[in-house]
Amino acid sequence: MLADAWAYLLDGANWVGDEGLLPLLLQQLLITVTALGIALVIGLPLALWLGHVGRGGFLAVNVSNVGRAIPTFALLALLVTAAWPGTAYFGPYGRAGLATLLALAAFALPPVITNAYVAVREVAPDAKEAARGMGMSGWQQFARVELPLAMPLVATGVRLALVQVWATATLAALVAGPGLGRVITDGFANTDYGKGIAGAVVVALVALVLELVGSVVQRRADPMRVAVRPTAKVQPATS
Repeated sequence: MLADAWAYLLDGANWVGDEGLLPLLLQQLLITVTALGIALVIGLPLALWLGHVGRGGFLAVNVSNVGRAIPTFALLALLVTAAWPGTAYFGPYGRAGLATLLALAAFALPPVITNAYVAVREVAPDAKEAARGMGMSGWQQFARVELPLAMPLVATGVRLALVQVWATATLAALVAGPGLGRVITDGFANTDYGKGIAGAVVVALVALVLELVGSVVQRRADPMRVAVRPTAKVQPATS
């Protein structure tokens, strides 16, 4: 089966066309980024504000826990069987594209909300007090002190959500949705296990790439990261 999967990946004909690996990969990447964007627009401002005012933590954390407890496939199945959004085509996202977007956006909310809230809430009290002592307003304190110090943990939540949504997006194929999951389900349904494994390998490799890119962005978002550069030794002057 591994040899069949390798042969499937090496065949250029399997990468092109409407059902090719490359178009389906781009489709899944598009729906992943869009779902993550929706989650960021909805959850990030709310979580940052709650962390800044120091209220609503119980609500934020427990709503996130409820979101984790809801199976994404169950939510997706409910959405596609409803009159809206149903299984209609949604632009470049394909059949059941809107239902898939909503289900994945809901799946991305918990790590985004939890990490953003905790990141701002756990900023060192001394830093906040110093900002107030300098006469900063509440907005200036948030923008100049709290948000920069919170960015590494916020970026961690975004990275986790990105990788999780990418991997979970393969479930869309179970309701005839978009993405590489169609290659996996089609391969195993027709006992073409090499094809199914090939699709799974592509999903795993892209997940690793996204994880690496997210890790780099996360490190660069840390304002406390200090670049260590070698310094030349100064020899003492001799008379």
